Amino acid sequence: MRMESLTRLRNITDELPRQSTKIPVLFTSHGNPMDIVRTTAERPLWRALNELGNDLRRTYEINAVLVVSAHWCTQGTFVNIAAEQEQVYDYYGFPPEYYAVPYHAHGSPEVAHEVKKIVPTVSETTEWGLDHGAWPMMMHLFPKAEVPVFQMSIDYDADPRYHFELGKQLKSLREKGVLIIGSGALIHNLRLAASRMFRGDTTLYGWEPEYDAWIKRQIEERNIENIINYRTSHPLGTMAAPTPDHFVPVLYSLGLMDKNEDLRFFYDHPAELPAFSERSFVIGDSGAL
Repeated sequence: MRMESLTRLRNITDELPRQSTKIPVLFTSHGNPMDIVRTTAERPLWRALNELGNDLRRTYEINAVLVVSAHWCTQGTFVNIAAEQEQVYDYYGFPPEYYAVPYHAHGSPEVAHEVKKIVPTVSETTEWGLDHGAWPMMMHLFPKAEVPVFQMSIDYDADPRYHFELGKQLKSLREKGVLIIGSGALIHNLRLAASRMFRGDTTLYGWEPEYDAWIKRQIEERNIENIINYRTSHPLGTMAAPTPDHFVPVLYSLGLMDKNEDLRFFYDHPAELPAFSERSFVIGDSGAL
C-alpha cells in the first residue's frame, strides 16, 4: 500500500523559490558516539565534514538542511515542523561531558511544510528534535548552527524500496536551497560492535573489508537494485545491517540522485572499527577537498 500511494503522488506547485544551482546530497556517518566529545582536529571524519561544510557554504546558497537520521524511527513517516529544535541526547550511560555538548539550531517550518506538500502521506509533528544521528555531524559540518535544520523520520517497518522512492519524491527540494542528508552507516551491527568496543577492543572481525569494498563498488557503479536488496544481494548483507535503521538512510540519498551526477566519497576510509563503517559520500558536488 505504501508503494502504491507513493507512485501515485505528483509534484505540486509549491511556494519556495527555485534556485539556478541544484544543492548536493550527502550520505554520511554520524560517527561513533564515543567520539562526540572529540574536536574537529582530533577526528578524521569530523575534519572531513568540516572541510565539506566550508566547501558547500562557499559554493551554494543553503537555506535549510533536512536530515534523515538512523536514530528517529517511527511507525509511518514524520517531519518535524518545530521552529526551535530540541537537542536530543538519545544515548545512555555515558560520562556527564557527553550531555554537555551544545548545538543550538533553529528549525525550518516553511521547508518542513513543503515536505508535507510534496508527499502528503508524511505526517507533521513537533515532537523529537535533533538526535545523535544529526547534531554531532551538524556541529562539524555547520559549527555555527547558522543553517536551519530539521529531521524526517524513518518508517521502521517499511520496505527498503519505499525509502528509495520517497527520496526520489523530494528531488525538487534540491532546487530550493535544501541540503538533504542521509545519516547512518553502511555497516552497523550494534551487537557485534558493542561486544568488542565496550571492552576497548577495536579489532575487526575480518568480514568488514569484504562488505565495505562490495558496497562501495555498488554505489560507484549505481547498482541501485543490489543496494535496495541489500539483505539478499550479498551473503554478508544481514551481518552488516541486521536492522534497517542505519542502512536505509543511504537509500534516501541515492533516490535523490539524478542520472550521471558526480558522486565522490569525501570520507573514503575502509572499515576501521568492528562491525561499523564511517564511509561517506556527496552527490552533485565535484569540488576537490
